[in-house]
Amino acid sequence: MRRSLAGVALAVTSMVALSFLIPLAALVMSLVKEQSVTAAEQRAAALAPVLALTTDPSALRESAASLDAAEYVVVHLPDEPALGASRAPAALLERAQRGRESISQRMPDGWICLQPVVLPGDQVAVIENFVPEEELTRGVTASWTVMLLLAVGLVGGSVLVADRLGAKVVRSSKRLAHASQALGRGNLDARVDPMGPRELREAGIAFNTMAHRMTELLAVERELVADLSHRLRTPLTALHLATERMAGSPESARVEAAVCALETELRAIITAARTPLAVGPMGQGMLGPETGGAHRATSPAPAGPRCEAADVVRRRTAFWAVLAEQQDRPCSLDLTQEPAAVGLSEDDVAAVVDALIGNVFRHTAPGTAFAVRVARTAQAVELVVEDEGPGIPEPDQALSRGSSTGSSGLGLDIARRAGSVTGGSVRIARGPRGGARITVVFGLAAPLPSGRASRGSRRRTGWPRGR
Repeated sequence: MRRSLAGVALAVTSMVALSFLIPLAALVMSLVKEQSVTAAEQRAAALAPVLALTTDPSALRESAASLDAAEYVVVHLPDEPALGASRAPAALLERAQRGRESISQRMPDGWICLQPVVLPGDQVAVIENFVPEEELTRGVTASWTVMLLLAVGLVGGSVLVADRLGAKVVRSSKRLAHASQALGRGNLDARVDPMGPRELREAGIAFNTMAHRMTELLAVERELVADLSHRLRTPLTALHLATERMAGSPESARVEAAVCALETELRAIITAARTPLAVGPMGQGMLGPETGGAHRATSPAPAGPRCEAADVVRRRTAFWAVLAEQQDRPCSLDLTQEPAAVGLSEDDVAAVVDALIGNVFRHTAPGTAFAVRVARTAQAVELVVEDEGPGIPEPDQALSRGSSTGSSGLGLDIARRAGSVTGGSVRIARGPRGGARITVVFGLAAPLPSGRASRGSRRRTGWPRGR
């Protein structure tokens, strides 16, 4: 923007300067020439009264010597040699003598003025005054140089003023842009100091108002989420009482464990909701590609929380295996033995595993087999969950919240955000047995400064036939 303003100022002032300089330069040259010719004519006219009184060559020479530029003044007397070095063509002299007319004419090397004077006896003498070329242009170069320097100074001054004004506008715009980017990255304390032109100051004030209002709305939203989550404690209490009445039954321990796990998750939700700006990598994944949420799958995950994905998957799959056994669902687990550290916390990875396996239980009939696999590649960790159900008819639409029929879409959205924040992705395909195969790619976490991970072999298991 600064260059644009400076360019506009340069173009405008240059055109204005040229529109004045060109005519002014021509006028200066014309005035200098006119002054030189007028001075020559005045010298000839000053010598004419002397000729009217006497034609004595010595007196005429003495009178001519008293004039300026006497070396260029020549007197042509009738039937006498010229008094001085004449530069006038003979034809021009003949014309002045016979026609008795004053002649002022351009010559190749200057300007010549011929002034006829009628003498007694009806004879005509001619006073010649020559103006050399340097006299016609004396001072023109200096005048042009001064005008050019003034024009350059005016153009440079206007460009400098435009650049300073543009710098002020650009500085205000950059501060507003940086504050907007910081707000987009989750820094709700980002504010801008309104400065610059009135429009930019108003934009800065509007931005600060918007950021303040956004902070208030997010605080209200966090409190609302916490309050709604807190209301679930009442039915949880009822479930606790119900399990106490079921004491001694085979199902009592399992139900009690599930209720305790649910209460732990609920407590974590309330704590996170009421913590200002309590967003981890999973929250950053919602920011979009322009703020770092969509790196290439081969780029390493940013520094931050980390965990071993295979260990988390093993624990969560063991939790779901209990329910799978009750529904006669064959379940297999295939974990890599290589280091599989990802840039997410254990809770975030567990949320992804629970979301994907939970979808299997919600959208397939009891008895449908499923498998969980964790594989390590050169730059990523892949979590694959596949089942033998009907599959997902519209994989692209399934990744949108609330767009799937009979589903909120939250489970796949959790997986998408978790993969995105580590530089990975989510792929939905159809497995070899016709069911859904969901692959979540996590970027590998940066290696720790101390210690070196060792590589091992992978343990593979197939689809079990039953339990």
